[in-house]
Amino acid sequence: MKYYPVFLDISDKPCAVVGGGEVACRKVQRLLQCGARVTVIADALMPELEALKARGEIAHINDQYAAQHIASAFIAIGATDNRHVNEQIFRDARARHILVNIVDEPERCDFILPSIVERGDLAVAISTGGKSPALAKHLRRELEATFGKEYETYLDIMGQIREVVLAKDRSSVENKKIFESLVQSDLLHFIRKNDWNAVRHLIREILQEPIEVCLPNG
Repeated sequence: MKYYPVFLDISDKPCAVVGGGEVACRKVQRLLQCGARVTVIADALMPELEALKARGEIAHINDQYAAQHIASAFIAIGATDNRHVNEQIFRDARARHILVNIVDEPERCDFILPSIVERGDLAVAISTGGKSPALAKHLRRELEATFGKEYETYLDIMGQIREVVLAKDRSSVENKKIFESLVQSDLLHFIRKNDWNAVRHLIREILQEPIEVCLPNG
């Protein structure tokens, strides 16, 4: 199986998680981080999920799984320890053209969830095609050491510059040269050193015009 790599916008989309245990909790937390409206279907919830329910962050259907529970979902995730229930979730989702993921069963998934390194808006996803989640986690730990917190600041600055550059009446070729010059410059090096004066000077030098960006030192 060759998976099509994609980042989905699930903000304000209804997503269903079947199961109330630790694995289900991890899936719920990731969905919430991405802005989804999450409903958990389970006849018992672990304390962390109970807390999310009490704060109104998730909806809860206190029942055993039935097909109608996922009828309006954009994504359905099966996170139970019952293979029969997981199989039924998979079949029901497929019948309704709902994206489905059955935990630890790649053959019953429309998509698999990668191991992710996040630094602000930077997301580095690692996938082994479901063959070795352990290796994916190991690689994630290695990449976490490579991509430090400075990348969050770096990407934020690049985003600010991009807005300014694209607002100018330049050709796409000129814009591309500017962005590539920034990436190939010492910008990240100066950010790591917290040398914000050097950051400002470098940006103005490359853009050949005065530009103000919001930096961590104000």
